[in-house]
Amino acid sequence: MAIFRVMYYRNINVGSGGRITIPQEMRDDLRISDGDALTVRLEESEGGQRQFTVWRAESNPNLQV
Repeated sequence: MAIFRVMYYRNINVGSGGRITIPQEMRDDLRISDGDALTVRLEESEGGQRQFTVWRAESNPNLQV
């Protein structure tokens, strides 16, 4: 299991239709380009707290979604 360290902690506004804008610095560090696929996960703790995790999926032409 990998252990990740926090690189950024920011507030991001939610826009029309639930749209979020990922700051340019984060997009650069994640190497996100137009048309890339992102994987997201919503987790909930026993206490009801929720967190939304997003990462850039590696290109895999054999992957079927």
